[in-house]
Amino acid sequence: MGYTEHTPKIVASEKTTAVYPGTFDPITNGHIDIIQRALGLFDRVIIAIAINSQKKPLFSLKERIDLINQCFGPENDRVQVDTTSGLIVDYAEEQGACAIVRGLRAVSDFDYEFQLALMNRKLARKVDTIFLMTGFRWIYISSSIIKDAAKHNGDISGLVPIHVQKALQNKYHADYQG
Repeated sequence: MGYTEHTPKIVASEKTTAVYPGTFDPITNGHIDIIQRALGLFDRVIIAIAINSQKKPLFSLKERIDLINQCFGPENDRVQVDTTSGLIVDYAEEQGACAIVRGLRAVSDFDYEFQLALMNRKLARKVDTIFLMTGFRWIYISSSIIKDAAKHNGDISGLVPIHVQKALQNKYHADYQG
């Protein structure tokens, strides 16, 4: 398969940016796995917390930003946390991103994500969608499942960073002394 006018030229000196959108309520080890693997593909990853007025997150926007920043620390200048309320593909273009990263856990995720990717491609041809399979050990977790387990005193250790585990326990169990 040869080069065509539709095949993008890859320039080694170009800095590449990808956007990883989600509500991150809260961030899980599955999210972190996707972000770390995206950093192997891109120079910079913007974690875009999508603001959706129809969702009622457990953590405030500021709390989610803080929880994410604690995962990567200030020394990692390749990870940026931001917020957006519009179309992710528009946000990606505004940021100069070449890709939107999406994590897939199961085949059931793919149908919806594929439809979104096709619409995004229609809206912005220069922004690709990259699907990364969640690491096998995280395939069954989601923020919703984590929150439900934490609410009912389930053991979520190892599924979220320790600071996220403590934040969940503080949200659900005011008497938690962690």
